[in-house]
Amino acid sequence: MLPDAANPERGRFVRDQASALARLQDVHVTLHEFPPGAAQLARSAVELRRRFAHPPGAAHERWDIVHAHFGLTAWPSLTVRARAHALTVHGTDVRHPRTRIVTAAALPLIDLLAAVSAPLAAELPTRRARVRARVLPCGVDLERFHAVPRPQARTALGLAAQQPYLLFPADPARASKRHDLAAALADAVGVPLLSLGGVDPEEVPLHVNAANAVLIPSEREGFGLAALEALACDVPVLATPVGIHQQALAGVAGTLCAPFDLELWKESVTPHLRSPDPRVEGRQSAERFSATRMAELVRDAWEEALRPSG
Repeated sequence: MLPDAANPERGRFVRDQASALARLQDVHVTLHEFPPGAAQLARSAVELRRRFAHPPGAAHERWDIVHAHFGLTAWPSLTVRARAHALTVHGTDVRHPRTRIVTAAALPLIDLLAAVSAPLAAELPTRRARVRARVLPCGVDLERFHAVPRPQARTALGLAAQQPYLLFPADPARASKRHDLAAALADAVGVPLLSLGGVDPEEVPLHVNAANAVLIPSEREGFGLAALEALACDVPVLATPVGIHQQALAGVAGTLCAPFDLELWKESVTPHLRSPDPRVEGRQSAERFSATRMAELVRDAWEEALRPSG
């Protein structure tokens, strides 16, 4: 998931987890990324073996953990010698028909198997995989995502100070995110719809804070990080009940977690469009899924995987 000029946001959630892990005591992390595509996947196996045959300064030792993200990446990661191999699945690696087959073939070779949410773990291809899978989300970076005054965020983005805005927090080209539904709602209430396709990750918190509400009408989510990022900024969220959304939005007044229904969502979002500065008390909910807390879960899972059995 190496980013490029057209997709600067690609893989940011994995990099955030690597950074959070590196900040923990006695954890040392080396991150390796490569671009998407079958040819790059094949090259990465050779490059990983060449670059990471041994840990730095330990010429004849194995790595403790090699942790891959996304099912296809498990295969090149297995070329690196380690005491344990881990894999986190994120959604398409389990749901896409061909990718699911390739991912399933790698699972018996993985010592620590994880999914980013319990619903996704339940979709793993075998009963044994579903039973042994851990839930290890990537988490929200609370240092990047926090409340910023709306006028400040809009000025930074060149947006009108008094105009209400809605935000679709994904690339419109991703069909499962259902930009068409968000656009239908924006049209129904007569408000511009912003989106995050091709947006620099450093500007995403400004887009969230500039919006009166964040719309997430996804058909499916592996986890649902965008909802947590909005909550961390105390920005209202309307989301479908997939991924982590129900758990994250439960008890947060001013949010909606329900199947998309134009009239229901219109009724829910209208008060936020009429308010000059709509906010919800969402940060406390987001803190339960902070990048630091999720990194601690990953570290604990690593330690368990490395513990001698018996």
